[in-house]
Amino acid sequence: KPDEYGSPEDLFDEIRWYIHRYLDVSPAFERIATAYVLLTWLYDRFKELPYLRLRGDYGSGKTRFLQVVGAITYKPIFASGASTVSPLFHLLDTFRGTLIVDEADFRFTDEKAEIVKLLNNGNAAGMPLLRTIVSAEKEYNPRAFAIFGPKLLATRGSYDDRALESRFITEEMGTRALRADIPIILPDSQKAEAQALRNRLLLYRFRTWHKATTVPYFFERAVEPRLKQIFVPLMSVVDDLELRAELEEIAAQYSNQATLDRGLTLEAQLLECVSALWEDAGSTGVTVKAIADEFLERFGTEYDNRVTTKWIGGLVRRRLQLATRKSRGSYVIPLEETPKIDRLVEKYGIANVPPSPDKTVVVPLDNQDPTDEPVIEA
Repeated sequence: KPDEYGSPEDLFDEIRWYIHRYLDVSPAFERIATAYVLLTWLYDRFKELPYLRLRGDYGSGKTRFLQVVGAITYKPIFASGASTVSPLFHLLDTFRGTLIVDEADFRFTDEKAEIVKLLNNGNAAGMPLLRTIVSAEKEYNPRAFAIFGPKLLATRGSYDDRALESRFITEEMGTRALRADIPIILPDSQKAEAQALRNRLLLYRFRTWHKATTVPYFFERAVEPRLKQIFVPLMSVVDDLELRAELEEIAAQYSNQATLDRGLTLEAQLLECVSALWEDAGSTGVTVKAIADEFLERFGTEYDNRVTTKWIGGLVRRRLQLATRKSRGSYVIPLEETPKIDRLVEKYGIANVPPSPDKTVVVPLDNQDPTDEPVIEA
């Protein structure tokens, strides 16, 4: 039943202290979780949502977090990693609530691929999951399942899908000793507290839903667009300017970490080679052959397969999405791709790097005849 809660600030503090009594998480994540609880009760007023994820080994408190915080979210749907995906999207479509999944690593490849698809599409409104349903008359009927909504997950590791990883706000569990005042077993009073808070949150939804909207927020720090998308809804449900600034700081840290993570990938290595050769590009651009030679010089020992020009050309087109064209018998990245390369260099955090020493670079001349020998510069 709806119950009086006072001001939104009073409700925020009450939720935060409830979380603090039973959970040992970082102060920043404690505030994020509090704001996320409020967001779950207004989520259907927004177009994009973040997910909360607890990551850590067994015994680190992940399940406790899901029990405590999940109990006060909007229409919680609890599930375990042993669940199949089909009932998950049926339940989401029926109740339109908060999905809470423990041990969400999903051992089997097929199930893991399905949950990744569900999570990748479930944070944006208007992207239903399409399935064929067999009717009692044995007819095959297409049906769209609504899977948009807030989600809390606990995992031991990370997902291979980097797009999905960018949708999580993650707390690393088990990194410090447990606070002495945390109860080892949840007392019965916790259920009563959760029920009382749900009653207050129901009235909060009745009073706030019609006026809840995305608050235009200007990020003073460098934050990726995807992270802005998922942090702005959290900022929109709190009026505390200090908390908004704290959320912006966390978003900036996530953005920096994402850049660092990208810097360790194959794409980053390839882009480093392109960047190193780009300043000395001729009028037609940089040849794929030169990039392959540079890659072999820098990173060839890291790859078992033979680094070939064909392999590098495929990576340039598929992974970096850079266009190539044939010029004087060789495939090149044309100079028209410079703006795209600049954006990629910024995205991957690639510093300006010189070409590998003691290498020769083919520098095509504007007036060189295609039949002439290439000009070689040391």
